[in-house]
Amino acid sequence: MVLTGSEQASALVGRHFRMVDHYEVGREKVREFARAVRAFHPAHWNEAAASDLGYDALIAPITFSSIVWLLLQRKMFESVLTGYDISQMLHTEQNIKVHRPLVAGDRLRCDSCMESFRQFGDMDFMVIKTVLTNQHRELLQTSHATVVAQTGTHVETELVTAVDGVIMSGQAMTARRSPTLDSRAQAVESGMVECFDEQMPGSGVDETRVRVPCTMPEFDELTVGAELPTRVIPLSRGDLVNYAGVSGDSNPIHYSDHVAVTAGLPDVVSHGLLTMGLGASYLTDWLGDPAAIIDYGVRFSGFAPVSAEKHSEIEFRGRIKALDPVRRAATIALTATCDGRKLFGRAMAEVQLR
Repeated sequence: MVLTGSEQASALVGRHFRMVDHYEVGREKVREFARAVRAFHPAHWNEAAASDLGYDALIAPITFSSIVWLLLQRKMFESVLTGYDISQMLHTEQNIKVHRPLVAGDRLRCDSCMESFRQFGDMDFMVIKTVLTNQHRELLQTSHATVVAQTGTHVETELVTAVDGVIMSGQAMTARRSPTLDSRAQAVESGMVECFDEQMPGSGVDETRVRVPCTMPEFDELTVGAELPTRVIPLSRGDLVNYAGVSGDSNPIHYSDHVAVTAGLPDVVSHGLLTMGLGASYLTDWLGDPAAIIDYGVRFSGFAPVSAEKHSEIEFRGRIKALDPVRRAATIALTATCDGRKLFGRAMAEVQLR
C-alpha cells in the first residue's frame, strides 16, 4: 500500500535520522555563500580577519547551514517523504541557535528528527529539528524549521507538469515515486539512515556563553527602542540564480516564469532563506562581528517578486527590543519589505556585545 505524504510525515514523528556522509565546509564555498548573501565582513573572506575574532579559519555566515538543511530535505523527499511534491511545500519559519560558528574545515554531521506533525484543514504542518556537529563532536547549531504542505486538494496537473518540466533532473515527483527498493534500502541509497539506538546530539560546550564578542557597538551604549541604520539591498534574477546554485535550492518558483505564474505568484520570487541570509548580513554589518549572533529566527510572511527586466529592492530595518545586562545581550527585531510588502511576519535575533 502506498502511503500519502500526510501518513508518511505522521509516522516519522520522534524518529531520528542521520546523513550517512559528512559535509565538509570549504573555504571557497564560504566565500561563494558570503557573496550570495552580501556578507562582506572580512572574517568571511580572509583568515587574518577571522583570527582577529579568535578563529583559525574563515567564518561561515550564519545561514550557511541552509546548504546542509536543503541537502537533508532532498534526501528525505527521495526516501521517506515521497508522497509530497515540491510544488506543495512552503517553508514558513526558520530558527537557528548558534553554539559555535561554522568555520572552513568543519566536517559537519547532520542529525534530524520530525518533532511534530499536525493537520489544519487541508494543510500539513511539520516542525523539523536539525542538529549540526563537527568531527570533534562539538555542538555547532540547533535549528528548527516549520514546513507546510497543501494536501487537502489535488495538486493541479498543470503545476505538477510545469515543475517536472524544469526542475533538476531526478527530483521530479514522477522520478521519486518509481523506486523499487523498500523504504529502508531507499534511505541508505539516498545517503540517510535511521538511528534506532542513539539520542539526538544535544550536549557540548556552548561557546556563546564564554566567548568575548568583538562588536563595534558596546552594550552600555545601547537603549531599548533605538533604531539600527536602514539598508536597501538590490536583488536581480542573476542573484536568485546564483543563490539557487550556491545553496542547492532547486525550487523553480525562483527562476521559472512559467512555474511561478502557474503556482499563482505575481512573478518569480526570492528564496525565503536568501532574504533571511541578507537580514543576517545586515545585522552583521552593524555588529562588526559575525560570531556575535547567537540566535536568529524568521517567520516568513511574503515573497519578494523579482522581474526579469530590472532588480527589486529589499529594505531592512532593525530596532533594539530588549537588553539583558547580566549576559550583555540584546534582542533585535528586524523587518524586511519589498515594494511595501512585508517579507517577515516576525524576525528576531539575539546578539552578544562587548
